[in-house]
Amino acid sequence: MKLNDMLQGLIQYLTEGFARIFSPAKDDYKDIGIQPFDCKPYIKIEAIEANETALNS
Repeated sequence: MKLNDMLQGLIQYLTEGFARIFSPAKDDYKDIGIQPFDCKPYIKIEAIEANETALNS
């Protein structure tokens, strides 16, 4: 009986894990407001050129 309960618990544990991995994402972002960051920050070209000239000097 113990073995049967242990196997049932193991199977339930594994199936819940698979269901969590392969279920649709629960990210419910709003249409307006703060959005997740997904790009590189803006850097002025003059600052980059100034750093390159300072390094080359």
